[in-house]
Amino acid sequence: MKYIYIILFLLYSTTAFCSGGDTIRLSLRDVVELAKGNSIASKQAVTTRETKYWQWRTYKSNYQPQLSLSGNLPGYSKTELQVLQPNGTILFQPIHNDNSQVTLNFSQSITATGATIYGESQLQRFDDFDRHNTLYNGVPYAIGLSQPLGQFNSLKWDKKIQPLLYNESKQAYIEAQEQISYTATGYFFDLLLAQVNLQIAQTNYTNTENILKIANTKFELGKITRNEILQLQLELLNAKKAAGTAKRDMEIATLTLRSYISQEGDARIALTVPETISQMTISADSVLAEAYANRSDAIAFVRRIAEAKRDVAIAKGQTGLTASLTANLGFSNTASNIPAVYRSPQNQQLLQLTFAIPVLDWGRSKSKIKTAEANEQFTEYAVEQDKQTFKQQIVTQVTLFNQMKEQVGLTAQADSIAGEKYKIAKERYVLGNLSITDLSIAFQENDQAKRDYVAALRDFWGAYYQLRYLSLYDFEKNEKINYK
Repeated sequence: MKYIYIILFLLYSTTAFCSGGDTIRLSLRDVVELAKGNSIASKQAVTTRETKYWQWRTYKSNYQPQLSLSGNLPGYSKTELQVLQPNGTILFQPIHNDNSQVTLNFSQSITATGATIYGESQLQRFDDFDRHNTLYNGVPYAIGLSQPLGQFNSLKWDKKIQPLLYNESKQAYIEAQEQISYTATGYFFDLLLAQVNLQIAQTNYTNTENILKIANTKFELGKITRNEILQLQLELLNAKKAAGTAKRDMEIATLTLRSYISQEGDARIALTVPETISQMTISADSVLAEAYANRSDAIAFVRRIAEAKRDVAIAKGQTGLTASLTANLGFSNTASNIPAVYRSPQNQQLLQLTFAIPVLDWGRSKSKIKTAEANEQFTEYAVEQDKQTFKQQIVTQVTLFNQMKEQVGLTAQADSIAGEKYKIAKERYVLGNLSITDLSIAFQENDQAKRDYVAALRDFWGAYYQLRYLSLYDFEKNEKINYK
């Protein structure tokens, strides 16, 4: 009779459920690459990188020679204007003229001193239509210097801070890509766990259905009680409910993953269970070294201190004595025709020093400087605290990763043992020497072991991609991460 039960069980056993239609098989690395290439987050990261690049180009242009052409052509006017007379009365005089001009300007900034060297060439034409008179006025050439004295030099400080900002933005783009990898990993394992749950639920339903048929045969032979039949019927209903819930969860997880990686179509996605990287050894010191060399946060530490020092320089440059020296040397001339403007022009010179000295400001200047210096000190303390947090986060993540690597091995063993135990339990129940309660326990332990294994894989790969994000280093290839 025992052999009859075994044969019946084998006849009722079925394979796992397979849906029809096209199927796309994806590994974890496939999903990560699709997310980096197609996701909205990836496109946003690319756009941000391009914005920072053009901001950098704008900054660079501030140190290059500037050449511009300006003017007003024409400057026609026909109206009546009030004119104050010598006796204090006002007469309205008709005005009908054209006053046009064009100017070519050249300028070059000097970073060391904040000065600007400039030059210009100008030509002006005035037509008086009422009197039929035409005059030309021109500046064949003129050069000048504008030198701030004791003021804040923005060019000098920008040269210290802007390269840091640009390098920070480049590393931030790599971090954004690695953050996408980490997020995609989460969606991958959401779907993988949903698929495993569906497979477990459908397998349990099929096995419970088969066992119930065998149990009915044993009940007819008087080998088991009615209570066991009812228990199996209840197990069958629960398995059917679990299969429905698991299918719904899988569809939701599929839509979420498909949306994130921008994968169109309605083909079924089948995920491949990833393996661990058992040969990889990661130390906290090596990750810290790479993080300080690569992360945008490490660059930001330096940049924040520089910005605080710049704010102190601004406060000092805007208080106390401020002055500006302007010098100009050139030639100008007035004539009735254009060639005459450039013949024997008259020398023109300008030398001007403007200054401002606060005589009584009730401590305003001192307060501004002290406030900026206090903010600088606060920034130094904040950066030091952030460095400690930065270091602790990396050390914790390295410890977690190494633990997860060991945990995956343990859960894999537990899954194997639970599967073997479940197989033996089914055989023992068919042979009649195991209760339905013990069989249900074996069911549950086997299911939980499979879920625990997937969860351990999720923790491992999540910790791995988090380490990549924190260090911007590829530990599999032993090289820095870089995206063109």
